[in-house]
Amino acid sequence: MTSPLSPRLLRAGLVVLDPDSGRSRRVITLQYNPDALTRGFQLKTAGAEGGARGEALRITGPPVQTLTLEADLDAADQLTDPQTVELGLTAQLAALESLAYPSLAAVQDAAALLAAGTLEVVPPPAPLVLLAFGRRRLWPVRITELTITEEAFDPMLNPIRAKIRLGLRVLTVNDVGTDGRAGGLAMAAHQQLEQLAGRARGGRLAELGIDRLP
Repeated sequence: MTSPLSPRLLRAGLVVLDPDSGRSRRVITLQYNPDALTRGFQLKTAGAEGGARGEALRITGPPVQTLTLEADLDAADQLTDPQTVELGLTAQLAALESLAYPSLAAVQDAAALLAAGTLEVVPPPAPLVLLAFGRRRLWPVRITELTITEEAFDPMLNPIRAKIRLGLRVLTVNDVGTDGRAGGLAMAAHQQLEQLAGRARGGRLAELGIDRLP
């Protein structure tokens, strides 16, 4: 029995939102939390080589942030679920894989418009995806890479052990603006970053071997 005093284990995962209403369509919880989260930043500054004086310290917008994570799935730890017994990990992997596809309804609607003679069909908006990595880190993201490695199968060839690799690009106000659900989430992520940075304990110049600044 788990003690009521035991800390609650939070799981990382993805929240899929409707791009128009902002309502939650699906929550995809990772079975095991990743051992590592790789984050890369490409800064946007005005101070390019040979630029005008005074521009070197100007930041033109939020950086392009990329995220990479790997996670494991294992049906052996989910055998109390009848669906897992029947399908293995097929349904869970399909939920992730579906994020790389437009909806079937959107494909059918586009085909109907083309058949009716429409010259230009605007691609439908993709679902808004959030990466939840704890309560204080909720990023709106676009999936840029999805790799699924199926490692073991049951007698019906359903995968029962798999690894996934996700490449993500964090969406900022440069991508989605400040209005709407996506813009609000991008602003909230930026605000949370500044609040956390404000709680960081600052050091002292003496710790750097500096008596005073020039």
